[in-house]
Amino acid sequence: MTLPTRTEAIALLHEWVQSESLRRHMLAVEAALRAYARHFNQDEDLWGLTGLFHDLDYERYPDMDDPVNGHPRAGLRLFAERGYPAELIHAVQAHATFLGVPSESLLDKTLLACDELTGLIQACAYVRPDKNLRNVELSSVKKKWKDKAFTAAINRPENMHFIEALGVPFDEHVLRVLDAMKGIADELGVGGTNDASA
Repeated sequence: MTLPTRTEAIALLHEWVQSESLRRHMLAVEAALRAYARHFNQDEDLWGLTGLFHDLDYERYPDMDDPVNGHPRAGLRLFAERGYPAELIHAVQAHATFLGVPSESLLDKTLLACDELTGLIQACAYVRPDKNLRNVELSSVKKKWKDKAFTAAINRPENMHFIEALGVPFDEHVLRVLDAMKGIADELGVGGTNDASA
């Protein structure tokens, strides 16, 4: 089982995903999983690329009810054909909870705990006047988490279940993901309005 280099992984991302917002989401999840890999003393490349690839086929095959190609089935087939590690494949399977694949490993649980939270954090930066993720604080994210109308598509109870399954306190978890995303704020398009006009 082999992993692609990150350069190869980014090339694959750009081949499969044209949507800038989806690319940014995948980069955000990658950053979060890399931070967690360091925290748990795990393989940072394996974890990071799992985060980067978890939604690889979503743009091409968004119909999750399609039993052949629907997300994430086409991606999983590609990963298997390329000989990617079983841990990566299982985590991508498990993050698609409708497939009924149990979340077992630490990697599985971390992906589920980080996936949708990154979207809420990204949205917290978008609604700021300066559009700067680096100025978003933990208290702001917690306030938006409690506001059910904000990023209403995110199922708070389900995501809290995933975070609790990971076994990391909520504040610590949010802060770790937030800090990881701050590290790539420019890539995520939320580096601040000053950066954009400079």
